[in-house]
Amino acid sequence: MRTTHIAKYCLFVSCYIFWVASGLMIAVGLYAKLSSEKSIVDSFVTDPSVILIAVGILMFAITFIGCMGALRDMHTLLKIVRFIRMAVLILQFVAAVLGFMFSGMVLEKAASVMTKAITRYRDDLDLQNFIDYIQKKFECCGVNTYTDWSQNIYFFCVDNNPSLESCGVPYSCCIREKGENVINTMCGYETQRLKRWDAEDRIFVDGCLDKIVSWGRVNLLFLGGLATGLIILELFIIFLAFVLIYEINIVMKRRKSTVPITTTQKKIDGGEMFLREMKCIEKEFENELEYMEVEEREETFVRQRGYMAAIECEYHEQS
Repeated sequence: MRTTHIAKYCLFVSCYIFWVASGLMIAVGLYAKLSSEKSIVDSFVTDPSVILIAVGILMFAITFIGCMGALRDMHTLLKIVRFIRMAVLILQFVAAVLGFMFSGMVLEKAASVMTKAITRYRDDLDLQNFIDYIQKKFECCGVNTYTDWSQNIYFFCVDNNPSLESCGVPYSCCIREKGENVINTMCGYETQRLKRWDAEDRIFVDGCLDKIVSWGRVNLLFLGGLATGLIILELFIIFLAFVLIYEINIVMKRRKSTVPITTTQKKIDGGEMFLREMKCIEKEFENELEYMEVEEREETFVRQRGYMAAIECEYHEQS
C-alpha cells in the first residue's frame, strides 16, 4: 500500500507540472495569435502560435486525465494516459530522426520563415522586438547576411526609395561600444551600400541562421541534456502509470475473491461443526444404550434419528 501511495502522488505531481506548463503554452499561443494581424508563415497549420495552442490543449487534456486518474485511482484513465504518453514518446523519437535525416529541408523552411519575418519587421511590434532580441543576442544581421534587409520595404536599397531607412539595417545589427548607454537608432543607416569588410566595423555582417545553427552545435551537450531530462521525466510518468495500474489490479482481484472465499469458508466451518455435533450425539446415545432394554433401545433409535434430522435441517437453512 505504501508503494501505491508513493506512485500515486508522484504521478499526480508530475502531471500537475505538465498541466501548468500546458496552460502557459495555451496562453502564450493565444496572445501571439491574437496580437499579430498577419502570420509569418504561409500555412495555418505551420503557424507557430497555432502549433503552440494545439500542443498546449493536447497536453492540458492528457495531464488533466492523469491527475484525475491518479487521485481517484481510476483504472481506465490511467490506461489512457499510459497509452498516449507512450505514443507521444514514439512520435518525438520519429520527429527527431526525421529532423536529422532531412536537416537541409528544415534549414530551408527556417530560412523562409525568417525572411518573411524580416519583410514584416515594421508591421508587428512583438515580432520586431523578437527579431531585435535575436540579432543582439547572437550578434547577427539578416537571415544569411546583412543585405537581406532589402527584403523589407523600409530598408529596400534603391535610389528612389523615399524611406529614411533605405539601404540601412535595424539598430539591433549595430556593434555597440562597451559602456554605451544611449542607443543610436540611426547607426545602421546606409550600411547596405558598404562592402562587407567596411560594414563589419559598424554592424554584424553574419546571418542569424548560421549563428543559431552554430550556437546549437556548440551547446549540443546542454540541449541534449535537456532533451534527455524531458524523456526521462516522460518515462518516469509512464513507469508510475504502470505501477499504479498494477497495484489497482491487485486490489480489484482481492475484492472480487473476498466474497466467495468467505462464503465457502463459512460452509466448511459449519459442516465441521455439524459433524462434530453428530458425533457427540451418537456417543451419548451409545452410552445410554448400554443400560437399556430392547424396547427402550428401539424408542431411543427413533428419537435419535428425529433429533439428528432436525439438526441437519437447521444446518441446511443456515447455510
